[in-house]
Amino acid sequence: NTLHKLVDNIQRSIKIPFIDIRDVIANQIKVAGFKKVGLLGLKPTMEEYFYKGRIQKHDIEVVVPNEEERRIVHNIILKELCVGETKQSSKEQIKKIITNLIKNRAEGVILACTEIPLLIKQEDVKVRLFDTTRIHAESAVDYSLEK
Repeated sequence: NTLHKLVDNIQRSIKIPFIDIRDVIANQIKVAGFKKVGLLGLKPTMEEYFYKGRIQKHDIEVVVPNEEERRIVHNIILKELCVGETKQSSKEQIKKIITNLIKNRAEGVILACTEIPLLIKQEDVKVRLFDTTRIHAESAVDYSLEK
């Protein structure tokens, strides 16, 4: 997800179709009928415009955790999940952060990092989770089969 920061450069350099994860996710959010979603991922994904801005272009409001919660999510991803650790305490922290996003009226939550679904599953929370890795892969398969 974070590497989609470079999409414009990539698209200028290639002659094959590129399926932008942000557009695919936005389309899934629209199909679900949601207008406001939370966003979890690495700090650049949560804080910079490249991800939120692209989703917002689809008329979807994006909310992110507060600064301390963003730091927690970022550290759990890099210091635990990326090295193969899944801690119950971290799962509880992420669940609490998702609860706070819900309190901020998020109707669903984008899991905008490959590793987050290793820790949090749909059955763990009360709102719809958008697993970007799965959705992106499925859209690539759908695109391939259409051709």
